[in-house]
Amino acid sequence: MLTKDTVSLTGPLEAAALGRAAAPLAVAVDDEVRARVDRGRRRFRALRQGGGGEGGEGRSIYGATTGFGALVGYAGRADEADQCDNTLAHLGAGQGPDLPQEIARAALLLRTWSLAQGLSGVSVEVVERLAAMFATTFSPAVPRYGSVGASGDLIPLAYATQALRGRGHAYLDGVRMPAAEALTAAGLRPLSLDGRDALALVNGTSVTTAATALARDAVRAAHRSLAALTCLLADLLGCDPGFLDADLLRAYGHPGAIEVGARMRRTLAGTTPSGTRPLQEPYSIRCAPQLLGAAEDALRYVDGVVAADLGGVSDNPLFFPGVTGEAGVTGEAGATGEAGVTGEAGATGEAGATGETGAPGEAPEAGEGKVVHGGNFFGQPDAFAADLLASVTAQLGNLAERQLDLLVDPARNGGLPPMLATTPGVQHGLQGVQLATTAFVAEIRRAATPAGMQSLPTNLHNQDVVPFGTQAALRAYDMAELLGLLCGSLALGLRQAVHVGARRPTAPRCGALLDALADAIPPVDPDRPLDADVRAAARLLVTSALP
Repeated sequence: MLTKDTVSLTGPLEAAALGRAAAPLAVAVDDEVRARVDRGRRRFRALRQGGGGEGGEGRSIYGATTGFGALVGYAGRADEADQCDNTLAHLGAGQGPDLPQEIARAALLLRTWSLAQGLSGVSVEVVERLAAMFATTFSPAVPRYGSVGASGDLIPLAYATQALRGRGHAYLDGVRMPAAEALTAAGLRPLSLDGRDALALVNGTSVTTAATALARDAVRAAHRSLAALTCLLADLLGCDPGFLDADLLRAYGHPGAIEVGARMRRTLAGTTPSGTRPLQEPYSIRCAPQLLGAAEDALRYVDGVVAADLGGVSDNPLFFPGVTGEAGVTGEAGATGEAGVTGEAGATGEAGATGETGAPGEAPEAGEGKVVHGGNFFGQPDAFAADLLASVTAQLGNLAERQLDLLVDPARNGGLPPMLATTPGVQHGLQGVQLATTAFVAEIRRAATPAGMQSLPTNLHNQDVVPFGTQAALRAYDMAELLGLLCGSLALGLRQAVHVGARRPTAPRCGALLDALADAIPPVDPDRPLDADVRAAARLLVTSALP
């Protein structure tokens, strides 16, 4: 029986499912999914075995009858099991530490959903066995370095696939061990694959998309936190909330600023200015709705890229029904909604069966369908989105650090003691935390260099342009973690400010946020290591219902 916590492969994949995939998760493979995957498999078989070659020898299909990458002009191995090994063995060239398990499992959930749309020609068993894995804590050990995000995430997904075959290493209950042992302990059987199955498992951008989506979620959480913390800062200092005036922000004209400003006004509702602050606050307060609003607008672009990835099929080649053969792909595959394929249109909806994405010489044939070789594994959208996410992260991190700097400075914090120390000199308050935030910001800035335009040709110039989306996405994921720690550092400072003399918040919602922080974190009195407190504050901001 399906529950609200079950991931269905029939409809669209919800972004929240990627975060939930880190823990055991129910993934349903229903009869509709089995039917459309089986139709895709039969379509692939028909094209491979007898579809159009002279003498009935079948059609040349990349990766099924050929070599890979730059060696596509050479014949592959005749035996299908050998072709699987041929696909995966040469990709075992990754290096570095293992990816976080939440990325590895989220990537496999994306891969499962893509294959379940019936356009990749894989067997039903592959989809069913992938779905079964999610009910366990099994997670493949996948090295971080090796993908350029061009023909999908070939090397990392090859390691994931090999682990599912019982080769290499995997995690079970967080413990790293040989993959065969992990499969046995989890009650899973090793995957048995042919060449088409193996190639379909690796020829997609699932690692890149998973990292981008998870990074986006973390940055969105930090964005919400900073909006609330900025309000708490303004309330503690007694700032006039005029910088959030609705008419002012409407005149600015940017939708993100209008929305963020409205949210911040609700948080500050009921505040009473102290009357002692300057006419105009520093930009880290006064321009916060404009900065956070611009971040909101940028995050909406990233939201759109992630949504498209979650509803799209990332693989090569793809197998489509013929014009007079089976029903259209929508309803069977349902892969991309309005922008995707439709029954009568074949590959591209409006363009029709021989439209924009149809390949010359690959026109559809009644009953057997068509195979289309193209570039749906090219991770450029994620590369641009992750680079934008990095820019947003850098500026949000800068805002948090500047606000904490203001808060610990007696020249700007309304006369609170330096570093928010109870007895300056005898105690040091937030001095160590403030130093660490400077280091976090420097690390974020260093990492924010765009990756999506640093193309390097590879693979004998077969991959003569590459997006480096994987690097952009994994870097954005790392930066998002630091941004969360910056938010936790600011929250710790706000909690300490009240302890050393700042007024209680006058806005009820700000008061509730301060009380939650005070319940979780004791005041810094006397000095103590604060690393765990910063992490605790960061977790509280993510898990609490912020105003």
